[in-house]
Amino acid sequence: MLNIPRPAPFVLLSSNHGTMIVNRNDYHSTGPNSGYGVGYQLFNTSSCEQQEIDFVLALLNKRRINFGDGVVAIDCGANIGTHTIEWGRLMCNWGEVISFEAQERIYYALAGNVAINNCLNVTAKYSAVGSKCSTMEISEPNYLIPSSYGSFELRENSNNEFIGQKIDYTKKKTISLISIDSLSLARLDFIKIDVEGMEEEVLAGAKKAIEKFSPMMLIEIIKSNKTAIECFLAENGYKVFSAGINIVAIHKDDPTCDSLKYENDILFLN
Repeated sequence: MLNIPRPAPFVLLSSNHGTMIVNRNDYHSTGPNSGYGVGYQLFNTSSCEQQEIDFVLALLNKRRINFGDGVVAIDCGANIGTHTIEWGRLMCNWGEVISFEAQERIYYALAGNVAINNCLNVTAKYSAVGSKCSTMEISEPNYLIPSSYGSFELRENSNNEFIGQKIDYTKKKTISLISIDSLSLARLDFIKIDVEGMEEEVLAGAKKAIEKFSPMMLIEIIKSNKTAIECFLAENGYKVFSAGINIVAIHKDDPTCDSLKYENDILFLN
């Protein structure tokens, strides 16, 4: 048989988060010594958004202290699972994680990372998250071209971010779309929403769960309507804290709300 050259973009990396499957092309260069992307951070620093992850780990611990074992956390837009793996490891024997990733090839890496790190309390799902249960047509990046795959937007619009390659939105594939409410959870403590512009839809599809469980939330707002999101949260009894490109939402009746403070414009948890 002929040995046909075959690209190998996905590799194993020993990182601060554990052994991770990561695409070595997962970066968008913005200069000779600058860039961004999950892979860019992992290959250059051995971690990805470690300060953000540590903050969420502290929130999950607080939730356990205040509400007991059985903590349930949802990771919407999990990418290859840097948050997911850290949460799963922390909550071994006292909590569980449900993670969603809409890009099929990235989902494969997420599922592999869950397995290789023995996070048996994590369920990884190949799906987009939105306001209802349905399907949606999406395109995909070329995973052989250096790009920030986590910055890819599922929907085409007039100002899609250039992630390192031009996306051909005429090429479509069908994926599942689910709402958080459709999961009919018995408990929900934390939701991370990082879905490149679909944040409002995720919240709309989680309205019943939010009203019932008042989960803590970390929501990226750089591609969504921050004002609309903050109004939704206020209507549901939440206090909102700025945290860089994210907002942290804690229900006013949650004891954790009184433990948050700013030091030099950085949000801390006492």
